[in-house]
Amino acid sequence: MAMGLPRLVAVAFTLLSLLSTLLPLPLSLAGEITSIESVPDLQKLMYVAVDGYPCVRLLNLSGEIGCSNPGLSKVVAPIIKLKDVRDLVQPHTVLVTADEMEDFFTRVSNDLSFASKIGGVLIESGSSFQQKLKGLSPDKMFPQAEFSPYKNVEYKWNPMASSIMWKAYNFPVYLLSESGISAVHEFLSKKDMKHNTFTSDVAEFNMVMETTKAGTHNSEACLQEGTCLPLGGYSVWSSLPPIDVSSSNNRKPIVLTVTSMDSASFFRDRSFGADSPISGLVALLGAVDALSRVEGFSNLKKQLVFLVLTGETWGYLGSRRFLHELDLHSDAVAGLTDTPIETVLEIGSVGKGLSGGINTFFAHKTRVSSATNMTLDALKIAQDSFASKSIKIVSADKTNPGIPPSSMMAFMKKNPQTSAVVLEDFDTKFVNKFYHSHLDDLSNINSSSVVAAASVVARTLYILASDRKDSALGSIHVNASFVEELLACLVSCDPGLSCNLVKDYISPTNTCPGNYAGVMIGEPSSKPYLGSVSDVSRFLWNFLAEKTSVQKGNTTSVCSKGSCSRTDQVCIKAESNKEGTCVISTTRYVPAYSTRLKYADGAWTILHQNTSDSMGMVDPVWTESNWNTIGMQVYTVQHSAYDNAVLVAGITVATLAYVGIMVAKSFIRKALKQD
Repeated sequence: MAMGLPRLVAVAFTLLSLLSTLLPLPLSLAGEITSIESVPDLQKLMYVAVDGYPCVRLLNLSGEIGCSNPGLSKVVAPIIKLKDVRDLVQPHTVLVTADEMEDFFTRVSNDLSFASKIGGVLIESGSSFQQKLKGLSPDKMFPQAEFSPYKNVEYKWNPMASSIMWKAYNFPVYLLSESGISAVHEFLSKKDMKHNTFTSDVAEFNMVMETTKAGTHNSEACLQEGTCLPLGGYSVWSSLPPIDVSSSNNRKPIVLTVTSMDSASFFRDRSFGADSPISGLVALLGAVDALSRVEGFSNLKKQLVFLVLTGETWGYLGSRRFLHELDLHSDAVAGLTDTPIETVLEIGSVGKGLSGGINTFFAHKTRVSSATNMTLDALKIAQDSFASKSIKIVSADKTNPGIPPSSMMAFMKKNPQTSAVVLEDFDTKFVNKFYHSHLDDLSNINSSSVVAAASVVARTLYILASDRKDSALGSIHVNASFVEELLACLVSCDPGLSCNLVKDYISPTNTCPGNYAGVMIGEPSSKPYLGSVSDVSRFLWNFLAEKTSVQKGNTTSVCSKGSCSRTDQVCIKAESNKEGTCVISTTRYVPAYSTRLKYADGAWTILHQNTSDSMGMVDPVWTESNWNTIGMQVYTVQHSAYDNAVLVAGITVATLAYVGIMVAKSFIRKALKQD
């Protein structure tokens, strides 16, 4: 017995040593963990949350676009770089760089066999790709051509277009943030250390869309089932000086200045739209700021009205709804319905006008008319008023089929006699090579170009409103520092909406200005619940209300609950301060959503087509799928072969242990009998 037990122990240790040699522990559990004190500690070691921006599922009357998990559960797939893809046997998560993005999604659309092997996609991007890319625009050659007021809808305004954002992908797609890129690369860098550990690095996507779960694959079906919401938001308009809404006497002709606040991209929350269209928005705000310091606007011959639209990327929702509200004489446009709009100046993309020290902008006109000629003349006079001669206004090429994609298309479809000029930084085609791309960020524009546009617009509007061409123009100056601050607030995440300028007016709910239109929440109203209004819309409303306001007798009153006692007053800065200030201003919210939609009894319904509404006949009626949570993480999993080997080894060890016990018992019995 004294000899048998040591032999038995030695055999057991030999078996365990052999087993540990054949089946080494995964690196994540055998070499990295030093101290685990709680379940969260273990989770942090096992799972790495990855920050980024998802591509989501959008729907219209005819189908779907965008991205979603294909089923009702999370997607888990091994990570592989696109350059390493050969013949995939099972679905993988493919790591794609920005310069590979267009070709990759084009192949997915054209090669169903390849698409079936895609479990998910991670996009690696950044400022370095902007320099080496010739262009990246996921939009169409002629964006929203169905709303064109002219017949040549094959014209290529956007030569860099790939149209990849207008297709449906039945797998999740995630644009990695800078921290997300670092996390994924750090995770994958350990792969060489783990080549003998029977493990795989996988990405887990939690991007299940409610429309996928419910099987509602178009806007009509999902609205009926309540699995989606219509795209839209709130446009803002304001007048300088304020309009006396209580009286229709002595109304002046309106000079309307229009721009947009929303953009789009392949990724929902990464739609900065720096050049297209936010440069135009900032130029307008810079012009309004400059004009607010000019005395005597109440004595001018014409009424200036500023209109900032949202939802323009998705069927010109803002402009079409604004025109519809004018037809309805609704409260949202009170003060505008009884006065003719004499001319319209739209400020489009103006962030890339600088070249060779000269800021050049192109004037695209809707038609030949006295009002249009008046606007063109005012632009030329404003150009000549600058001593530096660094601003140049050029009439657009006459061979163009018409105005470029812009809000004026909706105005022209509504009324072909609209007299308007669209100011852009391009002539025959977009110069923004990242149109509607996540790369259209602050580094894609030049702030001096935006300052120049704001300067020429401010003086042009003064000329149009006053019919004066004297030395007073020289006193109208745009604050360049203010424009640069606005750009940092509205086109970047640092400081983004947490900048002091925005926080002086509102309490923002987000830091990064996604500039995506968003969805309509609750009942549309000209006095909406502010919780359903985007940060940017609320900021614009407060900013314009202050800059266009007047105060009688230099007296102000406090508004603690967001309302003022007088009907001609509005309460500004009530969010950022405990007590807001009442000022005399005509500033309004206008709901922006499809004219084919109606909200009643807490639900949205689609109205029947009206053959007299040409734009309604082609309205896609865009909606966005609901979802519970969206997220992504990476971690390491064992191969099934490893699990099977562990099972077999376990059975083997158990069998050997059983045999060993039986042998030991036999030895013990013999030893006892001998004793």
